[in-house]
This record gives sequence, structure tokens and C-alpha cells, in this order.
Amino acid sequence: LSVTSVEDPVIMSKIRQNLRQKHARHIADLRAYYDSEIQSLKRQLEASHKTASSEDLKKINQDLVDRDFCNLYLLNRCDQLDAALNEASARIKALENKNNMLEKQVADWRERFYAVSNTSKVLQERIEEMRTNNKEKDNTISRLKSRLKDLEEAFEKAYKLSDNKNARLKEENKMFQNLLGEYESLGKEHERVKDTLNATENKLLDANTQISDLRRTISKLEAQLKQVEHENMLKLRH
Repeated sequence: LSVTSVEDPVIMSKIRQNLRQKHARHIADLRAYYDSEIQSLKRQLEASHKTASSEDLKKINQDLVDRDFCNLYLLNRCDQLDAALNEASARIKALENKNNMLEKQVADWRERFYAVSNTSKVLQERIEEMRTNNKEKDNTISRLKSRLKDLEEAFEKAYKLSDNKNARLKEENKMFQNLLGEYESLGKEHERVKDTLNATENKLLDANTQISDLRRTISKLEAQLKQVEHENMLKLRH
């Protein structure tokens, strides 16, 4: 038998069924054979009662006793072999149940591992997206700072050029305040984005830790499964 055939539960079930059938036929043939021998010897004994001497009768009687003892021993041996076969079948069945249970556990842990991996992948994509958005926000803030600086310089120049242009100064001041408010708003949004990014990175670390735990658990279950398969092979060879 190949290893693939031994690992197939359907083939193993057929093999056990064939062994039981062959064993039952073998025991039935043995019993039929020895029953036929006993009947033949009884007929010979009845036929020899009329012609045989006392010595011959004693010898025939001793032969019958020896054969009966041998038949009894063989029947007991057949019963012992039958009991051993039943015990081995029960042990194989128990190993198969344990093997199936371990396979279900491995499948369950693999599904959980794939789910956590998918979640980790989604979180990683979200982190990359947030980093991209954060980078864009940083660029916008840099541009606003540069523009604010330019406006400050323009404001100082305008203030130095003329003290009488109050209206223009007020307008520029208003524009400056608007830009300053926009800058502060973007700064707050930038902080919120950073906080969200940190929280997402923490979730990713937790997911990676859980993945490592699941991998170790899967390795342990696979080792147990190989041990059970090895025991099963040893039992089958026995």
C-alpha cells in the first residue's frame, strides 16, 4: 500500500472490512473442516465396532480424544484471534477519530489564521493610505507656512511703506487671520490623523502577535497529527 492509500479513510475502511470478511470465512472453513473430520471419524468408529479388536478400539478412541483436544485448542485459538482482531479494529477506529478531530482543529486554526492575515492586510493598507494622506497634509501645511511667511513679509513691507493705508492693513490682517485659522485647523486635523495612525499601528502589532501565536498553535497541532499518523501506521503494520 502507498502512503496516500493508507492515509485515505475510505480505503482503510475497505481494507478492514475485507480483513474481517476473510477472517470470518477462514474461521467458518476451519469449523466446517473439523466438523467434517469429526463426523468422518465417528462413522469410521461405528463401522469399526463390528470388526475391530479391543486394542484397535482403544487406539481409535485415543486418536479421537487427541483430535478433539486439538479441535478444542484450534477453536480457542480462533476465538482469541477474533478477539484480537476486534481489539485492533477498535484501536484503529479510536485513532481515526482522534486523527479526524486533529484535522478539524488544524482546519479551524488555519481559517482563523487566514482571517487574521486578511485583517492585518486591510489594516496595513489603511495605514499606507493614512500615511499618504498625512504626507499630503504635511505638504499642504508647508505650503501654508510658506504663504503665511510671504504674507507676513508683505504685511511688514506695507506697514513700513505707509501708515495711512489702514484699510489695506485691515484687509491684509483679515486675510492673515483667515490663513492662520486655516493653518490651525489643518494642524488639529494633522494631529487627529497622527493619533488614528498610531492606533492603527497598534492594532497591526496586535494582529501580528496573534498571527505568530496561531502559527505556533498550528505547528503543534501538525506535530500531534504526524504523531497520530505514525502510531496509526505502526498499528496497521502490526
